[in-house]
Amino acid sequence: MDETDGLFDVPGASRARGSGGSLEANTHESAPLAVRMRPRTLDELVGQSQLREPGSPLRQLIDDQRSLSLLLWGPPGTGKTTIAAIVSGQTDRRFVEISAVSAGVKEVRAAIEGARAELVGTGRETVLFVDEVHRFSKAQQDALLPGVENRWVTLVAATTENPFFSVISPLLSRSLLLRLESLTDDDIRDVVERARVDERGLAGAVEIDEAARDHLVRLAGGDARRALTYLEAAAGAAAARGVTTIDLATAETAADQAAVRYDRQGDQHYDVTSAFIKSVRGSDADAALHYLARMIEAGEDPRFIARRLVILASEDIGLADPTALTTAVAAAQAVQLIGMPEAGLNLAHATIALAVAPKSNAVTTALGAATADVRAGRIGAVPPHLRDGHYAGAKKLGHASGAATPYRYSHDEPFGIAEQQYLPDVVADAAYYQPTSHGAEAGVKERWERVRRIIRGGVTGGR
Repeated sequence: MDETDGLFDVPGASRARGSGGSLEANTHESAPLAVRMRPRTLDELVGQSQLREPGSPLRQLIDDQRSLSLLLWGPPGTGKTTIAAIVSGQTDRRFVEISAVSAGVKEVRAAIEGARAELVGTGRETVLFVDEVHRFSKAQQDALLPGVENRWVTLVAATTENPFFSVISPLLSRSLLLRLESLTDDDIRDVVERARVDERGLAGAVEIDEAARDHLVRLAGGDARRALTYLEAAAGAAAARGVTTIDLATAETAADQAAVRYDRQGDQHYDVTSAFIKSVRGSDADAALHYLARMIEAGEDPRFIARRLVILASEDIGLADPTALTTAVAAAQAVQLIGMPEAGLNLAHATIALAVAPKSNAVTTALGAATADVRAGRIGAVPPHLRDGHYAGAKKLGHASGAATPYRYSHDEPFGIAEQQYLPDVVADAAYYQPTSHGAEAGVKERWERVRRIIRGGVTGGR
């Protein structure tokens, strides 16, 4: 028994692979399709082209056998574990895998010590793969630092959470952060077709029609593992029916989910999006949730939905509820931080909040009116007392304090408001912002009307 054998007698640590070992070493015919079809080389990896370029950190780690510690950040099913498997299979290093779900500080230290002993005893390096590293406590992550800093291990850590929030700074600074993007629909189609024809997969035993393929792609939502899980279930359903073609009905039955007729590049995309926005604007939270669910289930990009909510918060609510924009922006940030499917809750939260909020398009009409004047050439010179006076000669030019009517500092005036002209002469009587009496904007309306009267010496404007 060597010095590292004790590592595998404790929960949470996986047996080390020897030289040339692989996460696929024990893959068998009954293993899930997603496991059997896991890429064996970087060239087989679908998507993530930015990580496969010559000279990239992954190429250096695998092709050049360089010692680099990597932090892989991306949504589920984008290839984080696959990359670890490729490192396992294509390098001459010993490979040790730890799951952050079950391993503790003791297991981490044992893995690091085993790697150090291996390096000293045989000169062979160790790749330590830590899955879901964001689940590690600070103490557990601290335990990784000596091994990474002294290069006793080459760390490959995977996380679905934003590492700037979930990984300690010393570990971040000692690792190269590689961000994995969600796979595109074309990437998922490629994954499905490979699995259908590859000897490791279905070996061409079934065909799949286009409607069924599109359904599986939509359900996958950019997750290759999910796509292969659904494909395997659909192939099983076809075999049970005694057919060799997976049609839409078979795919729906296997996934226990009806196909949503929705084309992200076609009319359905625009129609459903339009209905969603108009339902929120119309304050029908139930209808808004219906269209939100349709978009999510059809695999719409959640970032697109979030962007529409952020726009709507200013376009249709504005100052009637000043918290609407904050809520929408928070939902957009949550989509980036958490990812789907959990971020669907954040999108629903924002959708309901914006739907039930009081509505005002005063911000929209104000910007439109101001823009119309500018485009019509109603621009005019900046009033002399507002011009920059922070340079020699400005006063002689009649700027700021040297103007015929000097600039009045607002904080020196009653109520912090000075009676003076701010707009150019050509639009001096403009009244772009016309607040409504809806929600919180009623208070804004009352104050703004008083302020405008003070600024303009009792003239309210209204052109």
